[in-house]
Amino acid sequence: MAQEEMAKKYDPSKTEAKWYQTWREKGFFKAVSDPAKKPYSIVIPPPNVTGKLHLGHAWDTTMQDLLIRFKRMQGYDTLYLPGMDHAGIATQAKVDAKLRQEGKSRYDLGREKFLEVAWEWKKKYADYIRKQWAKLGLSLDYSRERFTLDDGLSKAVRKVFVSLYNKGLIYRGAYIINWDPQARTALSDIEVIYKMIPGHLWHVNYPLSDGSGSIQIATTRPETMLGDTAIAVHPDDERYKGVVGKTAILPLVGREIPIIADSYVDRSFGTGAVKITPAHDPNDFAVGNRHHLPRILVIDEAGKMNENAGKYQGLDRDECRKQIVKDLEADGSLAYVEDHEHAVGHSERTGVVVEPILSTQWFVKMKPLAEASLKMQQTDDKVNFIPERFEGTYRHWMENIRDWCVSRQLWWGHRIPAWYHKKTGEVYVGMEAPKDIENWKQDEDVLDTWFSSALWPFSTLGWPDEQSADFKRYFPTNALVTGYDIIFFWVARMMFQSTEFTGKSPFRDVLIHGLVRDEQGRKMSKSLGNGIDPMDVIDKYGADALRYTLATGTTPGQDLTFQWTKVEANWNFANKIWNASRFTIMNLDGFTLGDLDLSGKKSLADRWILARLNETIRKVTELYESYDFGEAGHHLYQFVWDDFCDWYIEMAKLPLYGEDEAAKTATKSVLTYVLDKIVKLLHPIMPFITEEIWQHLPHQGETIMHSDWPQPVAEWDDPETEKEMTVLQSIIRSVRNIRAGKNVAPKKPVALLIKTESDEVTDRLNRNKFYLEKFCNPSSLEIGPDVEAPEKAISAVVTGADVFLPLAGLINLDEEIGRLDKELEKMNAEVTRVQKKLSNSRFVGKAPEAIVRKEREKERDYLQKRDKIQKRIAELKA
Repeated sequence: MAQEEMAKKYDPSKTEAKWYQTWREKGFFKAVSDPAKKPYSIVIPPPNVTGKLHLGHAWDTTMQDLLIRFKRMQGYDTLYLPGMDHAGIATQAKVDAKLRQEGKSRYDLGREKFLEVAWEWKKKYADYIRKQWAKLGLSLDYSRERFTLDDGLSKAVRKVFVSLYNKGLIYRGAYIINWDPQARTALSDIEVIYKMIPGHLWHVNYPLSDGSGSIQIATTRPETMLGDTAIAVHPDDERYKGVVGKTAILPLVGREIPIIADSYVDRSFGTGAVKITPAHDPNDFAVGNRHHLPRILVIDEAGKMNENAGKYQGLDRDECRKQIVKDLEADGSLAYVEDHEHAVGHSERTGVVVEPILSTQWFVKMKPLAEASLKMQQTDDKVNFIPERFEGTYRHWMENIRDWCVSRQLWWGHRIPAWYHKKTGEVYVGMEAPKDIENWKQDEDVLDTWFSSALWPFSTLGWPDEQSADFKRYFPTNALVTGYDIIFFWVARMMFQSTEFTGKSPFRDVLIHGLVRDEQGRKMSKSLGNGIDPMDVIDKYGADALRYTLATGTTPGQDLTFQWTKVEANWNFANKIWNASRFTIMNLDGFTLGDLDLSGKKSLADRWILARLNETIRKVTELYESYDFGEAGHHLYQFVWDDFCDWYIEMAKLPLYGEDEAAKTATKSVLTYVLDKIVKLLHPIMPFITEEIWQHLPHQGETIMHSDWPQPVAEWDDPETEKEMTVLQSIIRSVRNIRAGKNVAPKKPVALLIKTESDEVTDRLNRNKFYLEKFCNPSSLEIGPDVEAPEKAISAVVTGADVFLPLAGLINLDEEIGRLDKELEKMNAEVTRVQKKLSNSRFVGKAPEAIVRKEREKERDYLQKRDKIQKRIAELKA
């Protein structure tokens, strides 16, 4: 394709579809397992098959793909493994909702038919997710795609469950668990979201059995009093010394319950006496265990009152609350009611109020697993958190961890590999069903979604077969990119399961990012209606503009504010790159790879852009390696837009349109070389446009994806040329600014006088006079240390020189003095800033010598410029 004519305008939709299809068809995404190359792997955080990908997914995967493309070009054998999560409760809730719209329920279908519907749902949304991955440009190895319910991962799940059970780390027991009455399943602690809800505190009198009075308790949940089995007071509370050991009568029920002393009670809350309902509160459950209290369950799995609720049986829990309050008022037991705002748990998945109930569930004993994982963090095999502060979040949770309830009362998920003997009640846990299966019944429950997700980095690579080629080569993985909101849910669980079952950390680095927020700083959500479909953004501006916005929009660990104006600005950046590339390619005139010659004589502009390219390669490579994609994007933007497009291309037109053939060849060589490196540096972020441009350049190879990552060339480091160019740029920029400020057209010639500070500066400017003549359009040009400032002229101070434009009839003395006063104010601020920095002993003592030296040079430069501005103001005022 080299040097075919490029379209006048870049068309992202056409280009993106073409290249993604080509990349996939030619197998460019596949990991090659080449022993001559170092492996580098990332397994995609598996999106739930509950719906379409959102902007958070797009942000996450853009950064992952950036790393994969970067490492692939650096010569690594890269594996970017795709996959999806069955998302038990979330997917089942979606399928249940679909059935309700059809007037059915899962119970009408039965388990097997329901699972058929769920698998159809999975297929539909998995297909859609793959299309979204393609539109985002993700270089995924589809030949290795996994799903958390596929056979290989199911085997890994059973292996882990059975192994933990045999070690005594999985057990079955009756405990208070969080129950979702809508989904009718248990929830783990971190699947419960607490919201402050305005409610009431009902004060109820419980009569003492001996008739000596009553004891008053305060409760936020009157409906659970039907299951009370005690009243507790603090052992040191003097108010209740005389009643501990007595019994009270439970209002509305008439049952006698003991009054006990327990240090759990908060004396300052309510009356200092609390009702104890062991079957409906985790703290009460613990108190009940200490005092051997019975457990009476009064609310069922649907959130309705059960047979233990007496006359209230069948009422919804909220209706029951209202009725009980009425009945307490009627019999005189209700003392008074006060407003009370308190934290109420809600299901993360369905949004309903969670019901703490006593239930027999399967649990993972977490303390030994957490301790081993924390110990791993003290070794060389530790996981590096980026930013580092998030390791504290992980540690805090692991050090205060509770046992993990892993059973879920669902049909969609990994069925628990436990069977109960129909006659003896014996429990069998194993990889396969018992041989005499007719005598056994398998546990109806499935495992928490996160149980299988916790195995993702190694189960996807073939574990538990530790001889699996992929497991041996690509595990541990190199990086995980994920949000800080699932450090507890997922990151920590992957770490402790990997430590337990592979003896290694699951990944080397974990890059933590924040949430995507709207322009008002709000979290994107369905309830606010502020969500944005990444596919809509791509349809309007293309994938590269979206990827650049997401990859470079913030620093590690921080939230990202999505703004359409930013996407539009990055779309403009893509077009700037396209136009610069089109100019370059149009001017190559059959120039081939064999014509490329960088050994000949180069202009100042040539030497300067190569020096700047060296700096950019070093900086961008370093920033990609340290995951600072925002800063990398800033450096690339500045180099491409300012240095290459606005300066070098304009300067390159002089030899390109001139008669010197040697200069033309040198310029074409530099243009080709620098543009080639630019598109390679940008490729990890903007894969589509860079492939399209690269294919028009003289190149070797089939795809930019497999080209070599740019390397700096030591001989092109040229600080002197950069200084020379800086002076030249400063003069050209100041002349343009003066012209613009006075509405003097660029085409109108004006006299230009440049008073230099030294012969060195004079020589530099004289050597490059043709640039000044081209870009400043002077009617006359004087350069030297003896140049005298005209009486009425607009001036500019640059490093090493003073610039004067005698614009007779255009200059307003007061305006010019005012302008210089502002310049003086800015220069004073720069002087103050740099001197404050240099007066800081910690900075001077700890910063590298080169950086301190650079700051001292800045100080000298600013002081000289300030002196010149002050003198010029004095001259104009004289």
